[in-house]
Amino acid sequence: MVVTDVASRILALRDPSGNLFVVMYLGLKFFALFCAASASALDVSLPLSAPSAAQELSQTLISFSLEQDRWPDWAGVDSRNEFTYSALKNLADITGIPPKIRVGANSEDHTVWSPTVTISQASFPPPNTITPYPEATSIVVGDGYYALSQFMLPGTHMTWGVNFGLDNVTNAVNMAKSIIKAFGSAAVKQAQVTLDLMEVGNEADLYKNNGLRPSNWTVQQYVNDWIAISGPVAQAADLNPQGVTLQGASFAGQGFKVSQIIDLGILSSAPGKLITTISQHRYSGAFCSGGDFPLISFMSKASVRSNLTLWKPDITTAHSLGLRYILGIATSLSETGSIACHGAPGVSNTAGAALWVIDYALQAASLGITETFFHEGIGFKYNFFQPISLNRSTIDGSPLNPPQPARVQPSYYAAILVATFIGNSGSTRIVELAVSDSNVSGYAAFENGVLKRAVFINLHAWLASSEGTGSRPSVQIGFNFTSNATIPQSAKAKRLEIQHADDLQGLTFGGQSYETSNAQPSGGVVEETVDLQQGIELSATEAILIAF
Repeated sequence: MVVTDVASRILALRDPSGNLFVVMYLGLKFFALFCAASASALDVSLPLSAPSAAQELSQTLISFSLEQDRWPDWAGVDSRNEFTYSALKNLADITGIPPKIRVGANSEDHTVWSPTVTISQASFPPPNTITPYPEATSIVVGDGYYALSQFMLPGTHMTWGVNFGLDNVTNAVNMAKSIIKAFGSAAVKQAQVTLDLMEVGNEADLYKNNGLRPSNWTVQQYVNDWIAISGPVAQAADLNPQGVTLQGASFAGQGFKVSQIIDLGILSSAPGKLITTISQHRYSGAFCSGGDFPLISFMSKASVRSNLTLWKPDITTAHSLGLRYILGIATSLSETGSIACHGAPGVSNTAGAALWVIDYALQAASLGITETFFHEGIGFKYNFFQPISLNRSTIDGSPLNPPQPARVQPSYYAAILVATFIGNSGSTRIVELAVSDSNVSGYAAFENGVLKRAVFINLHAWLASSEGTGSRPSVQIGFNFTSNATIPQSAKAKRLEIQHADDLQGLTFGGQSYETSNAQPSGGVVEETVDLQQGIELSATEAILIAF
């Protein structure tokens, strides 16, 4: 649309077909509204009071699963890793509680305890273009390895993995004893870091495929083996319902189902009675052998929902039994994430993935999933942040000279936004909002039953290649408040601003960048005043957080 003439009271405009029409000129405010109206209109019903279906929203919804082989890099050895500490503290400062930390995953089942090793010794296969930072094939650890937990933030709650893949009771018991010893030490107690759970085995439903069990291994045999290993572990570590308990399942997918192991009596066994959390792992694809994963397809509202709703039966089962249910992202909802096998380049490490994380985590919460543990490793593409400097590329393994320093990646901004959405009240509940747009998601947060915040995510992918193809699309969101309560007239908003979905850096949230040497935000806070009668405009590849 092109302005062809401006008189003192009249605007003459041409539409894209060249037709001339005239509107009254009512000043700059009218013209701004007119331009906003050119975006597609979208009305959203926003309840002022929490609906009965609203789910509890955990302050630790965004938590992290760490690959066990490089745990010393994350934590620090002689002193804490300051970058890790700072990046996690940013989130704790917003929600009031540090993210939970799970240490385990694939290398959990390749770890052996030794009395002669101080911290750890690991053997790694050579890197390649698909997997520039492979997991260790062998990790030997001593007591000092678990004692590094002292370098986590005060108030951190942890889950530690125990080797089940080796099928060796003695080693599993030694690992469990060493873990308990560490958390009973003066250093870890003084650090106020708490052990919540032990996880015996990672993704055991894949053992028959990776050589850790015979190819004909069944779910019945899994239950028998798990009881045989977990029983001595629980006894040696003095696990009990009032203290450290067990995390159950931790399956990679639907190979073994939670309903199956419950029907087979796992919960009635001695160690099974100590299961307080049911965990599943979920990714949206796998890059184990490479491949092409289009970012546009990945940034899909429909895909996020289809990936999560398949867990509804397990969630219902867990809740009916009084068990907490967690999902790991990138490996599960004790580990989860974008694309398995460390992520896919051009997808997992992009700004578009940050929007995916927001929608994924909040969708999970709206279904009743308590926590999403996003999986992290050293050099993994889907990391929220890289805690140490890297001397080879995470994309193709090529040498980096000079090395790339520790840094946050785009998904870290998602964690900051979600933490802000949750707040620090400890009484927040969430509902998904009905948004009649295949690219736009919306959620509302309530504290003590009252609407406090809303977030909208526009998953329409605006790529670097989109420049020059026309104007960046947007939607104009209008609000229909539903309640007898007093309707607010204005609100404050912070935007997650992204230039392009395939950008690897350059994001800001509320005007601030976290792409600094210490993960501390730079730049002043930018907040918008929102006229709720007029609504907001939300561009493609953008998210906005509104505080009422």
